[in-house]
Amino acid sequence: MEASLLSVLAVAFVLGIKHAIEPDHVIAVSTVATQTKRLGNASLAGLFWGIGHTATLFVVGMVFLLVKNGIPEKVAMSLEFLVGIMLVYLGVTSLRSRKKRHIQVHEHEHDGELHKNAFSHVQSESRKHLQRVSYGKSLLIGLVHGLAGSAALVLWTMAAVNSVWEGGLYILVFGAGTIIGMLLTTTIIGIPFVISAKNAGISRVLTQLTGGISAVFGLYYMYNLGVVEGLFRMWLQ
Repeated sequence: MEASLLSVLAVAFVLGIKHAIEPDHVIAVSTVATQTKRLGNASLAGLFWGIGHTATLFVVGMVFLLVKNGIPEKVAMSLEFLVGIMLVYLGVTSLRSRKKRHIQVHEHEHDGELHKNAFSHVQSESRKHLQRVSYGKSLLIGLVHGLAGSAALVLWTMAAVNSVWEGGLYILVFGAGTIIGMLLTTTIIGIPFVISAKNAGISRVLTQLTGGISAVFGLYYMYNLGVVEGLFRMWLQ
Protein backbone atom coordinates (compact mmCIF):
# COMPACT_ATOMS: atom_id res chain seq x y z
CA MET A 1 0.00 0.00 0.00
CA GLU A 2 1.41 3.38 -0.99
CA ALA A 3 2.52 5.82 1.67
CA SER A 4 0.19 8.49 0.26
CA LEU A 5 -2.83 6.20 0.63
CA LEU A 6 -1.79 5.33 4.19
CA SER A 7 -1.66 9.03 4.97
CA VAL A 8 -5.14 9.53 3.51
CA LEU A 9 -6.49 6.62 5.56
CA ALA A 10 -4.86 7.97 8.73
CA VAL A 11 -6.63 11.28 8.12
CA ALA A 12 -9.89 9.40 7.52
CA PHE A 13 -9.53 7.64 10.88
CA VAL A 14 -8.93 10.91 12.74
CA LEU A 15 -11.85 12.57 10.92
CA GLY A 16 -14.02 9.61 11.94
CA ILE A 17 -13.20 10.14 15.62
CA LYS A 18 -13.86 13.87 15.27
CA HIS A 19 -17.13 13.15 13.47
CA ALA A 20 -18.31 10.91 16.32
CA ILE A 21 -18.19 13.72 18.88
CA GLU A 22 -20.28 16.23 16.91
CA PRO A 23 -23.02 17.76 19.11
CA ASP A 24 -26.02 16.05 17.48
CA HIS A 25 -24.34 12.64 17.77
CA VAL A 26 -23.40 13.10 21.43
CA ILE A 27 -26.83 14.44 22.39
CA ALA A 28 -28.61 11.57 20.65
CA VAL A 29 -26.61 8.80 22.30
CA SER A 30 -26.87 10.58 25.65
CA THR A 31 -30.61 9.86 25.66
CA VAL A 32 -29.76 6.16 25.34
CA ALA A 33 -27.08 6.36 28.01
CA THR A 34 -29.71 7.56 30.51
CA GLN A 35 -31.33 4.11 30.31
CA THR A 36 -28.16 2.21 31.22
CA LYS A 37 -27.19 1.21 34.73
CA ARG A 38 -23.83 -0.34 33.87
CA LEU A 39 -20.88 1.32 32.22
CA GLY A 40 -20.39 -1.64 29.89
CA ASN A 41 -23.93 -1.16 28.57
CA ALA A 42 -23.19 2.50 27.81
CA SER A 43 -20.07 1.46 25.91
CA LEU A 44 -22.02 -1.12 23.90
CA ALA A 45 -24.61 1.54 23.04
CA GLY A 46 -21.80 3.55 21.44
CA LEU A 47 -20.53 0.47 19.63
CA PHE A 48 -23.95 -0.25 18.12
CA TRP A 49 -24.31 3.40 17.10
CA GLY A 50 -20.98 3.20 15.31
CA ILE A 51 -21.91 -0.04 13.54
CA GLY A 52 -25.19 1.43 12.27
CA HIS A 53 -23.50 4.66 11.25
CA THR A 54 -20.73 2.89 9.34
CA ALA A 55 -23.12 0.48 7.62
CA THR A 56 -25.23 3.31 6.19
CA LEU A 57 -22.21 5.36 5.19
CA PHE A 58 -20.65 2.43 3.39
CA VAL A 59 -23.77 1.42 1.44
CA VAL A 60 -24.79 4.95 0.44
CA GLY A 61 -21.21 6.07 -0.13
CA MET A 62 -20.38 3.14 -2.41
CA VAL A 63 -23.53 3.68 -4.48
CA PHE A 64 -22.63 7.30 -5.20
CA LEU A 65 -18.96 6.50 -5.71
CA LEU A 66 -19.89 3.92 -8.33
CA VAL A 67 -22.10 6.37 -10.21
CA LYS A 68 -19.42 9.02 -9.65
CA ASN A 69 -21.83 11.62 -8.45
CA GLY A 70 -22.52 13.51 -5.25
CA ILE A 71 -25.79 13.56 -3.33
CA PRO A 72 -28.09 16.43 -4.43
CA GLU A 73 -28.20 19.29 -1.92
CA LYS A 74 -31.95 19.05 -1.41
CA VAL A 75 -31.73 15.33 -0.63
CA ALA A 76 -28.71 15.82 1.64
CA MET A 77 -30.41 18.57 3.66
CA SER A 78 -33.63 16.55 3.90
CA LEU A 79 -31.65 13.65 5.39
CA GLU A 80 -30.10 16.10 7.85
CA PHE A 81 -33.61 17.27 8.75
CA LEU A 82 -34.41 13.69 9.82
CA VAL A 83 -31.76 14.05 12.51
CA GLY A 84 -33.64 17.00 13.99
CA ILE A 85 -36.88 15.03 14.06
CA MET A 86 -35.09 12.11 15.69
CA LEU A 87 -33.53 14.34 18.36
CA VAL A 88 -36.92 15.76 19.31
CA TYR A 89 -38.41 12.26 19.46
CA LEU A 90 -35.55 10.94 21.60
CA GLY A 91 -35.84 13.93 23.92
CA VAL A 92 -39.58 13.54 24.39
CA THR A 93 -39.36 9.77 24.95
CA SER A 94 -36.53 10.29 27.44
CA LEU A 95 -38.65 12.77 29.39
CA ARG A 96 -41.62 10.43 29.36
CA SER A 97 -39.53 7.45 30.45
CA ARG A 98 -39.39 8.84 33.99
CA LYS A 99 -43.13 8.42 34.37
CA LYS A 100 -42.93 4.79 35.42
CA ARG A 101 -44.92 2.98 37.98
CA HIS A 102 -42.98 1.93 41.05
CA ILE A 103 -43.77 -1.63 42.06
CA GLN A 104 -43.74 -2.27 45.78
CA VAL A 105 -43.13 -5.69 47.22
CA HIS A 106 -45.21 -6.53 50.28
CA GLU A 107 -44.18 -9.60 52.20
CA HIS A 108 -46.79 -11.79 53.79
CA GLU A 109 -46.11 -14.71 56.04
CA HIS A 110 -47.99 -17.22 53.90
CA ASP A 111 -46.98 -16.08 50.39
CA GLY A 112 -44.13 -13.56 50.82
CA GLU A 113 -41.64 -15.78 49.01
CA LEU A 114 -43.97 -16.09 46.04
CA HIS A 115 -44.27 -12.33 45.83
CA LYS A 116 -40.53 -11.79 45.97
CA ASN A 117 -39.86 -14.36 43.29
CA ALA A 118 -42.46 -12.84 41.00
CA PHE A 119 -40.96 -9.37 41.46
CA SER A 120 -37.46 -10.67 40.82
CA HIS A 121 -38.60 -12.33 37.60
CA VAL A 122 -40.39 -9.22 36.34
CA GLN A 123 -37.42 -7.04 37.23
CA SER A 124 -35.03 -9.39 35.43
CA GLU A 125 -37.19 -9.53 32.28
CA SER A 126 -37.62 -5.75 32.34
CA ARG A 127 -33.86 -5.27 32.53
CA LYS A 128 -33.24 -7.61 29.60
CA HIS A 129 -35.92 -5.86 27.54
CA LEU A 130 -34.45 -2.45 28.37
CA GLN A 131 -31.00 -3.52 27.20
CA ARG A 132 -32.37 -4.89 23.92
CA VAL A 133 -34.31 -1.68 23.28
CA SER A 134 -31.28 0.50 24.10
CA TYR A 135 -28.97 -1.34 21.73
CA GLY A 136 -31.59 -1.45 18.98
CA LYS A 137 -32.24 2.25 19.45
CA SER A 138 -28.50 2.98 19.30
CA LEU A 139 -28.23 1.06 16.04
CA LEU A 140 -31.19 2.95 14.55
CA ILE A 141 -29.76 6.30 15.66
CA GLY A 142 -26.49 5.39 13.98
CA LEU A 143 -28.27 4.43 10.76
CA VAL A 144 -30.08 7.78 10.62
CA HIS A 145 -26.91 9.72 11.38
CA GLY A 146 -25.13 7.73 8.69
CA LEU A 147 -27.72 8.78 6.13
CA ALA A 148 -27.44 12.40 7.18
CA GLY A 149 -23.64 12.39 7.05
CA SER A 150 -23.27 10.47 3.81
CA ALA A 151 -23.36 13.51 1.52
CA ALA A 152 -20.34 15.19 3.11
CA LEU A 153 -18.43 11.91 3.33
CA VAL A 154 -18.98 11.17 -0.37
CA LEU A 155 -17.48 14.57 -1.26
CA TRP A 156 -14.50 14.00 1.05
CA THR A 157 -13.93 10.54 -0.37
CA MET A 158 -14.17 11.61 -4.01
CA ALA A 159 -11.63 14.36 -3.35
CA ALA A 160 -9.21 12.14 -1.41
CA VAL A 161 -8.97 8.89 -3.42
CA ASN A 162 -8.40 7.79 -7.00
CA SER A 163 -10.51 4.63 -7.31
CA VAL A 164 -13.70 3.03 -6.04
CA TRP A 165 -11.92 0.38 -3.97
CA GLU A 166 -9.82 3.06 -2.28
CA GLY A 167 -13.03 4.96 -1.62
CA GLY A 168 -14.59 1.91 0.03
CA LEU A 169 -11.50 1.46 2.19
CA TYR A 170 -11.56 5.15 3.08
CA ILE A 171 -15.17 4.90 4.27
CA LEU A 172 -14.48 1.77 6.33
CA VAL A 173 -11.49 3.38 8.05
CA PHE A 174 -13.53 6.52 8.65
CA GLY A 175 -16.24 4.28 10.11
CA ALA A 176 -13.72 2.55 12.37
CA GLY A 177 -12.78 5.97 13.71
CA THR A 178 -16.40 6.84 14.44
CA ILE A 179 -16.96 3.51 16.20
CA ILE A 180 -13.97 4.00 18.49
CA GLY A 181 -14.80 7.66 19.02
CA MET A 182 -18.41 6.98 19.97
CA LEU A 183 -17.52 3.96 22.13
CA LEU A 184 -15.21 6.18 24.19
CA THR A 185 -17.75 9.01 24.22
CA THR A 186 -20.66 6.91 25.48
CA THR A 187 -18.42 5.35 28.10
CA ILE A 188 -17.58 8.79 29.46
CA ILE A 189 -21.21 9.97 29.18
CA GLY A 190 -22.41 6.84 30.97
CA ILE A 191 -20.31 7.46 34.09
CA PRO A 192 -22.63 10.01 35.81
CA PHE A 193 -25.71 7.93 34.98
CA VAL A 194 -24.14 4.78 36.42
CA ILE A 195 -23.01 6.62 39.56
CA SER A 196 -26.48 8.14 40.07
CA ALA A 197 -28.36 4.90 39.32
CA LYS A 198 -29.05 4.26 43.01
CA ASN A 199 -30.21 7.82 43.65
CA ALA A 200 -33.65 8.25 42.07
CA GLY A 201 -33.66 12.03 42.46
CA ILE A 202 -30.34 12.70 40.75
CA SER A 203 -31.06 10.09 38.09
CA ARG A 204 -34.40 11.75 37.32
CA VAL A 205 -32.81 15.20 37.02
CA LEU A 206 -30.07 13.93 34.68
CA THR A 207 -32.58 12.11 32.50
CA GLN A 208 -34.90 15.11 32.26
CA LEU A 209 -31.99 17.45 31.56
CA THR A 210 -30.70 15.19 28.79
CA GLY A 211 -34.17 14.80 27.28
CA GLY A 212 -34.79 18.53 27.39
CA ILE A 213 -31.47 19.33 25.70
CA SER A 214 -32.17 16.76 22.98
CA ALA A 215 -35.65 18.14 22.24
CA VAL A 216 -34.56 21.79 22.21
CA PHE A 217 -31.46 21.11 20.10
CA GLY A 218 -33.57 19.07 17.68
CA LEU A 219 -36.00 21.97 17.22
CA TYR A 220 -33.10 24.38 16.68
CA TYR A 221 -31.54 21.93 14.21
CA MET A 222 -34.74 21.78 12.14
CA TYR A 223 -35.24 25.54 12.27
CA ASN A 224 -31.69 26.19 11.13
CA LEU A 225 -31.98 23.78 8.19
CA GLY A 226 -35.51 24.71 7.20
CA VAL A 227 -35.53 28.48 7.64
CA VAL A 228 -31.94 29.73 7.80
CA GLU A 229 -30.46 27.40 5.17
CA GLY A 230 -33.61 27.41 3.04
CA LEU A 231 -34.67 23.76 3.00
CA PHE A 232 -38.37 24.67 3.29
CA ARG A 233 -38.05 26.88 0.19
CA MET A 234 -36.42 23.98 -1.68
CA TRP A 235 -39.32 21.71 -0.79
CA LEU A 236 -41.78 24.22 -2.22
CA GLN A 237 -39.95 24.67 -5.54
